Amino acid sequence: MRIVGLTGGIASGKSTVSSMFKDKHVPVVDADVISRGVLKKGTGGCKKVVAAFGLDILQDDGQVDRLKLGRIVFSDASKRQLLNRKNFNNFFFFSFKFIFKMV
Repeated sequence: MRIVGLTGGIASGKSTVSSMFKDKHVPVVDADVISRGVLKKGTGGCKKVVAAFGLDILQDDGQVDRLKLGRIVFSDASKRQLLNRKNFNNFFFFSFKFIFKMV
């Protein structure tokens, strides 16, 4: 099985190409879906992010407010690097778990 990475900036057409792959029954691993899993309430990733960025990034239901977190990390490169450092291992693990389910 080949694994192909699809990358690009915001509004570059990644979702369009991903949909085209899905239409052709090509399995797609979506990084946005994986990142939601990494930040899900109660997970190690969520706990690490709350420890790094504070309780203010949580919604009333205890889930990470992704829009609020996004505003923080996309306005400050050092905070974006911190987020990436805190969750790289979790993201890596979830990605491979997702891929192996497809095989």
